[in-house]
Amino acid sequence: MSVYKAISAVAKEMAEQGISKDRRNAQQGFNFRGIDQVYNALAPALVRHGLLILPRITERTVTERTTQKGGVLFYVVVKAEFDFVGVEDGSVHTVITYGEAMDSGDKATNKAMSIAYKYAALQAFCIPTEETAIDADAEVHHIKPADADQILAEFTNYTGTENDSKKLQERYAATWSQLNGFPEQQAKCKDVTGIRLKELKQAA
Repeated sequence: MSVYKAISAVAKEMAEQGISKDRRNAQQGFNFRGIDQVYNALAPALVRHGLLILPRITERTVTERTTQKGGVLFYVVVKAEFDFVGVEDGSVHTVITYGEAMDSGDKATNKAMSIAYKYAALQAFCIPTEETAIDADAEVHHIKPADADQILAEFTNYTGTENDSKKLQERYAATWSQLNGFPEQQAKCKDVTGIRLKELKQAA
């Protein structure tokens, strides 16, 4: 299938030139590669070798976090599927990655999508770099650890959207452990889970 030939050809070009981490986060002291660098390096090679990368976001979660200074950050996680399509015969290979990012305004989702794309490309094409470091698109946020009430609130919101009882029980077990030492919140966590499991059973 042409898609694998094309992926291999693009990987060969990337292996020869790589994408260096020449952007610098002065505040946190690490180098990174921006999404625009990845686009600029990949675009000509994708065209030359007849390869398309078509994104599809299948899941998205948003959580509010509090900074150490008391501000609010929106923490977004997306699950993304990227169809690598060989234009010669339409053959397809799908790569799945996750992207996560935080922002105090309305850019958290955009950042998470960019990071998902960047790592799909870096891993699929084995793009070399000059150094390994935490790569968060030039930003590192310090957040206040979640307290028991926040953990319970996030779990309660989650239960309302989860339709798989097995996943719900797994998340319940993890949340119960997080709430160790907070018996009141643990009890509420148990009640919420029981109610949702009953609803799912009745719906089935």
